[in-house]
Amino acid sequence: MKLAFLVNDVDTEIDEYTTTRLARAAARRGHETWYLGVGDLEFGSSDGLFAGRARAARWKDDDTLASFMEGIKARDAERIVLDELDVLVLRNESIDDLQERPWASPMGVVFGQMLAARGVTVVNDPNTLHRATSKLYLEEFPERVRPRSLVTRSPEAIQQFVDEVGHSVVKPLYGAKGRNVFMIEGPEETNLAQMTEAVLQDGYAIVQEFIDGAKDGDVRLFLLDGRILERDGRPAAFRRVPTGNDPRANISAGGRSVPLELGANELGIVEAMGAKLRADGMFLVGIDVIGDKVVEINPESPGGFQSVERLYGIDIADTVVEALEHRVNAGA
Repeated sequence: MKLAFLVNDVDTEIDEYTTTRLARAAARRGHETWYLGVGDLEFGSSDGLFAGRARAARWKDDDTLASFMEGIKARDAERIVLDELDVLVLRNESIDDLQERPWASPMGVVFGQMLAARGVTVVNDPNTLHRATSKLYLEEFPERVRPRSLVTRSPEAIQQFVDEVGHSVVKPLYGAKGRNVFMIEGPEETNLAQMTEAVLQDGYAIVQEFIDGAKDGDVRLFLLDGRILERDGRPAAFRRVPTGNDPRANISAGGRSVPLELGANELGIVEAMGAKLRADGMFLVGIDVIGDKVVEINPESPGGFQSVERLYGIDIADTVVEALEHRVNAGA
């Protein structure tokens, strides 16, 4: 295959990222593998083709993840024709660009849609991805797997929700990595106005009922085509445990990952969500579970493969690349 990974900016990529592990798996399997940033695309030349200034990702037998990424960044960018790709993997995080580079935020989806229309396999499906990136996407799934919630820009409506529901969590509708996520103890929360103000600076807020068990962290599950991602019979799932008094279990917020054995609760959630995720073209997603509720769907550049690799000694990136091979060979 000839495949490319679209990221925010190649120079800011980190060797421990899940994207690096996916690129490593592709390169080790002998595929022509490229990296390019959202600002490296071009369209409208005389030949009418999509092009990009991309850097080759080549794996050497003595490479580590660090040296692999160093090699990618050190290579000169080459002009490649994106119409000739078999696969474009969208690994840019539009939320990260929303503040500093608003022009870049939608471009992964926009260019992805155009390339998909030209016959390139693009994952996740760019025609659904923009909708799926919003936390509103969770509301499209059965009520039994999601907490009671409200999406609003009204501080008064948030206060009313808290008055009715009590213990809650408020966060940006478009957000990631635990930024501006606040715990609301109940109707008498003295800092609710300040919390609400901070969240509303990012646009719409979503306030959710607090789910029992959150003090124990959350569960990250990886789904591939609507099924649990696994390797050698080992499911890609782990628990993220908060540290200290910080209620956020995100690894980026200081949480730590511990092993998890899947139970009936997690399997039931996958059963309830899998068919829709598959139908929506959500090839690879991470879902976050607290208790018996899904609190987050991560369809855009889901991370955490490093935790699976460290906890279980398996490389689940190989399973993902194998699935892409099957898609291309089947002409999907």
